[in-house]
Amino acid sequence: MDVQRRTVLQAGGIVAIGGLVAACSTGGSASTASTAAPATTAPAGSAPPAGGTAAGAVAQTADIPVGGGLIIAEPAVVITQPTEGDFKAFTAICTHQGCLVSEVVNNEIICPCHGSKFSATDGAVLAGPAQSPLTAAGVTVEGGGVVLN
Repeated sequence: MDVQRRTVLQAGGIVAIGGLVAACSTGGSASTASTAAPATTAPAGSAPPAGGTAAGAVAQTADIPVGGGLIIAEPAVVITQPTEGDFKAFTAICTHQGCLVSEVVNNEIICPCHGSKFSATDGAVLAGPAQSPLTAAGVTVEGGGVVLN
């Protein structure tokens, strides 16, 4: 199954979105005292709900839990909220082998393929096999919406 997935990804010509390079991470998440909810994944082409969201917003702040995040398939980004009101964004494609990260739990971005973990604060590798951090993307919050810069 992994070979078929890799073949499909290569045939699709995976290109880093906006020049972003991502790091691969997988594995379970360590449990901490945090009660952060896991990330949710927004389907490609989905629009954020109406009501105070800025034009061009890829998500609403209310959908991104503190200590967690939201993974957006298209463009492949993960938006996190490490602390209340502090929003970060990174490419959601792991640098290890190009897998889409799967969740954000307790301020760790997790890749399901090989166990790599990344910091939801700065994209740094917390656990390999990934060697390179996730590349940061600029975000701003406008009217309750998160806009990629």
